[in-house]
Amino acid sequence: MRFVALSQLLCLALGATAGFTSSASAEEDIYSMPERSESPAVSDNVRRGRRARDAGRWAEAHAAYRAAFDATDPASSTERERAEIAGELGLCELALKQYRAAAEHLAWSLEQRNVLPLQLQLRFEAGQRNAAPHVATFYLSVEPPDAEVLIDGKPISTPARTYRLFLEPGQHMVRTRLAGHEEAFASFDAQAGKPTTISLQVPRAVTQAAVPAKDAATVTREAKRSARGAQASSVAPSSMASTLRIAGAALAGTTMLAGGGFLMWSAYTQDELHARATALRGADREADRCARPDAPRACSELRDLQEKRDLLRQVGWVSLATGGALGALTLVSLFVDRASPSSDGVRIVPTVNGQHVGLTMVGIW
Repeated sequence: MRFVALSQLLCLALGATAGFTSSASAEEDIYSMPERSESPAVSDNVRRGRRARDAGRWAEAHAAYRAAFDATDPASSTERERAEIAGELGLCELALKQYRAAAEHLAWSLEQRNVLPLQLQLRFEAGQRNAAPHVATFYLSVEPPDAEVLIDGKPISTPARTYRLFLEPGQHMVRTRLAGHEEAFASFDAQAGKPTTISLQVPRAVTQAAVPAKDAATVTREAKRSARGAQASSVAPSSMASTLRIAGAALAGTTMLAGGGFLMWSAYTQDELHARATALRGADREADRCARPDAPRACSELRDLQEKRDLLRQVGWVSLATGGALGALTLVSLFVDRASPSSDGVRIVPTVNGQHVGLTMVGIW
């Protein structure tokens, strides 16, 4: 009897232990599994993704969780189910080194942490910490908040006042647009593991309604003023041309007169040079005395006088040539102006050098 009683007690104890273990295991499964979805597509993909994840087939698990996440609908799935699927999808992306997408899905999942079991919260937080050093966190505030935001030309989620985005490291451009407003934009360098914060104020566009309308009297006054300006502009070129011709003629005459004076001075210097040379040869019968090292001082004076004569002659001829060119330019401009009303496209440039003097006419007739 004692042996039978002891056996019964032992069976009762084992049964109680087995029941407790089954209850604990069931409770653990409940908290590690999402609530049952009413959508077969979501449920089937979740089961397929879990099997592939447990087997280490991350690409297959990612595809399954991606399909499940895209199939979730607030009408057919719970908030906890969507948060868990997003977190599992982020962990698959982390294993596949898709860090930006992983950080995005894990952050979205943890925004609903209040519906997730503690065990899942810890797993997803650990995954987010592992993804953070590989991505740049971008904080953006926009005013007004209903403006559309584009990152590198691609629109992001529904309009909001503040955004937290995860970007690949490198240069990026953020732009906002809103009807009735001018576009606001900013360029920034996103660095891995570091946050970037930008605030954009979208300015209101200036419309024609903001400009006060002009009355008829104002329009008439402005039209008359424009007509007077046009008349003055049409008369001014003719008056300016006449003034330039008079100045050109005066300058040509003055230059030619100066050239003649220099030539006369050169001739006088030539006479003086001849007289001194004759006197020196008369005083010294040796004609080559000025070529010897002990030449008298009069020889150096003769050389100086000769250089002065050559310089005066050169300046005189250049002055005459320049004055003639200016006179010819003035005369030709008069004929060109009379021959063609569109003479603004013609330019006459005097050319003077040591070999010749001439005029170069450039333009369209």
